[in-house]
Amino acid sequence: MPDDKNRSDAVQSSEKTRDQYETYPYPARNPEDEDKRLVTGSPGNWDEVVHFVFGGRDPSAKGKIKILVAGGGTGDALVMLAQQARDRKAKAEIVYIDLSESSRAVAEARIKRRNLEKSVTFVTGSFVDLAKEYGPFDYIDCCGVLHHLPDPDAGLRALAESLKPNGGMGLMVYGELGRQGVYHMQEMMERLNAEAGGARRLHFGKALFNSLPGTNWLKRNPFVGDHIHGGDAGFYDLLLHQQDRAYRVDEVFEFVEQAGLRLQNFIEPMRYDPTTYCSRHDVLEKAVHVPFRERAAIAELMAGNITKHTFYVVKAKNKIKAPVPTEDAIPFFTRVDGAALARSVAKTGNIKITFTGLAVTRTMPGASPAILSRIDGKRTIREIYELFDPKPEKYEFNAQFAVMYSVLNAANLMYLRYRDKK
Repeated sequence: MPDDKNRSDAVQSSEKTRDQYETYPYPARNPEDEDKRLVTGSPGNWDEVVHFVFGGRDPSAKGKIKILVAGGGTGDALVMLAQQARDRKAKAEIVYIDLSESSRAVAEARIKRRNLEKSVTFVTGSFVDLAKEYGPFDYIDCCGVLHHLPDPDAGLRALAESLKPNGGMGLMVYGELGRQGVYHMQEMMERLNAEAGGARRLHFGKALFNSLPGTNWLKRNPFVGDHIHGGDAGFYDLLLHQQDRAYRVDEVFEFVEQAGLRLQNFIEPMRYDPTTYCSRHDVLEKAVHVPFRERAAIAELMAGNITKHTFYVVKAKNKIKAPVPTEDAIPFFTRVDGAALARSVAKTGNIKITFTGLAVTRTMPGASPAILSRIDGKRTIREIYELFDPKPEKYEFNAQFAVMYSVLNAANLMYLRYRDKK
């Protein structure tokens, strides 16, 4: 009897989630906007995928790759991945799976607006049931979906079973600490108006939010804003969802490991480093000489502003690692103009990085401007060194490059890749 009840509850939960996104497809998108901009972000930025999942070697450079967008919603990740594939002339076969017909319609319209439909197969349904049927996949993108499943663990295991041995995934789940007040609001809704759905639930939720005092945690949280800037769909998704959970860092690791996966890194790595938030050596002594998992958990507690955990995973038996600076590696910029960065560092000697309300300044090595100005995304580190005249001591150049790279890579501003083997 308990098993039957659990299955019934899971079905009802899935139906509520589907009904929500049929009425309020999220995020709200206008297909005509594809003429003006490309929505980008993480996971799914292909430079990140190649760096963290494939060790700096793009598998699409040599043949067809198969990609799953699991719970694709209105299509942000789908459009980004399909457009990136076309831009680099890759042979990509992309499968989109989502429960909502309304969300799928928006995603299809966006893909057609960009003439990308030949590379995409659209499927309506649950990826938990269907992913394996359409796989296996080289890369799976699942952003903001697993935490809405009745059984997130089973959902991630289903994706892992659909992944090729040397493939990987880009995932995002909610972070608990940065969403202070969100779950208080959801609890209030369940106590006051649990049965309402659709427009009735939205209207009641807005009335409740507007009546909250300034002391309320949600009203005091500057790190969440979908209820203010995301329209009705954003308000509903953030505050009125009836199937929603969040994770702490330790829970993310447990979540990944129970599915037979290994976490490669979080995005941005700097946010999961205690030294980002504290410079006192006496405090940090026990925070930095511990395993990565423990450091990341401490950093999350220090930060307080991590609203979501974005991360890349591979199968536990896959030994691939992100590339490190070696002579044959090719450094390249992402999300920043290299020439402008070189000029700024030459002027100030440092770099200022801001994320979710926190500004972090890092002092850069003296040779950084000269190195940055010679990075073109094609030259290897060895070739960059050869451009110097007179040449610095090799060990000194390598040491300064390593420090510079560690800062920029941790902020998601620079990655490494390798030339294709002929």
